[in-house]
Amino acid sequence: MTVHFPFQNTYSALPANFFARVAPTPVAAPRLIKLNRPLATQLGLDPDLLSTPEGAEILAGKRVPDGADPIAMAYAGHQFGQFVPQLGDGRAILLGEVIDRDGVRRDIQLKGSGPTPFSRRGDGRAALGPVLREYIVSEAMFALGIPTTRSLAAVVTGEPVMRETALPGAVLTRVASSHIRVGTFQFFAARGDTEGVRALADHVIARHYPELKNADQPYHALLASVVARQAELVSRWLLVGFIHGVMNTDNTSISGETIDYGPCAFLDAYNPAQVFSSIDEMGRYAYANQPRIALWNLTRLAECLLPLLSDDQDKAIEQAQAILGEFPEKFTTAYNSGLRRKVGLFTARDGDEALIQDLLDAMAKNEADFTLTFRRLGDAAADDTADVRAQFTDPTAFDDWAPRWRARLALEPQASAERKAAMHTVNPAFIPRNHRVEAVIAAATNSDDYAPFEELLTVLAKPYEDQPRYAAYADPPLPEQRVTQTFCGT
Repeated sequence: MTVHFPFQNTYSALPANFFARVAPTPVAAPRLIKLNRPLATQLGLDPDLLSTPEGAEILAGKRVPDGADPIAMAYAGHQFGQFVPQLGDGRAILLGEVIDRDGVRRDIQLKGSGPTPFSRRGDGRAALGPVLREYIVSEAMFALGIPTTRSLAAVVTGEPVMRETALPGAVLTRVASSHIRVGTFQFFAARGDTEGVRALADHVIARHYPELKNADQPYHALLASVVARQAELVSRWLLVGFIHGVMNTDNTSISGETIDYGPCAFLDAYNPAQVFSSIDEMGRYAYANQPRIALWNLTRLAECLLPLLSDDQDKAIEQAQAILGEFPEKFTTAYNSGLRRKVGLFTARDGDEALIQDLLDAMAKNEADFTLTFRRLGDAAADDTADVRAQFTDPTAFDDWAPRWRARLALEPQASAERKAAMHTVNPAFIPRNHRVEAVIAAATNSDDYAPFEELLTVLAKPYEDQPRYAAYADPPLPEQRVTQTFCGT
């Protein structure tokens, strides 16, 4: 039987300047190293057929499936604050769209599938390491309950790619609600193409926000909806210690999904100023800066939409500013609500924010592991505090804080077991620790050994369960294991 993708192609039906038609570049010897079988089933695809040699050729871009209309999408973007009027998919090709079993339209895209007209002298390829990193982290984010693009498959190409050295080549099959970005709007706005902005906005409303179609002011409502989704998304990043690493406008999804896992990383020791990305020399995208940058990116989106908001530019600016002004409260409300859940509070009271901030300050001062401190706090809600104390270089810092926390818990009626269970549903035991991800990449790249990759995926699929068999995966890195820099992989 032939692998069948029930493709639809609404994006490639848009005007020709929205994309470039380009086929993936065939590769020498594709070999499937991972297929996300549950996701394949969710997409209405046959995982057994995708696991065949023909399936591997499709997932590597060597064979284009029937019904596909491969395109590279056009977009612009601010990269570290500097505007680039043309970026686009330089190493990714959208095959088409499928309707999944929940009735949601999903893009299927090959990443690392060869050069496109947007490649800017690049080879359009991907090395194995970045492919494995995106597969691991995107699927971990999904398991953590955070909106994200997904990974359907990883394939090695049988061809090297040249970076600083020759590395194994690979292709990631990425699935997203769409790949439309703030930078997609910027592409048209930068050219003064208001009708292009309008066509894109109408497409986004139909695809992602259909409830807005009959709104009195649909473009105002669109901006407000994207603002709300981004506020919620970034709050959820912070609550699990995630650092995107490269929050350029071309990496900011209009759908509200996390997209483009380049130099991303998770906190070990809590440090609001933490940066891992090797290219973020000024700390623009540091952990605690992410809400501010999200608002900055949304402001760039608002600028693109101004001609659709009002014919009177001053009025349009005033209206956009009012919508953008809702971001801080939306973010703060979502973030503070999440923090209360993390420390076991079911209700909101005066003084809660100060109580939690004092804990965070103590964690930062005492290099407490972000993930384990909150996980052990859940245990301490029903038991002793020894494991929490051990996270602090000076355990008395926790001792000084804990009585206030326990006094606050006593104001609520929940039993300790109920509180612990609730806390464990929001405080993961397992995250993609940077040193674990690097070890997986090293084993695969140097030894063609994917057993560590498979085991890490198994652990991360159930982040909120204790999994005694894999307890060591919860441990922070030893000093010699610490990863201080992550890299883009382009």
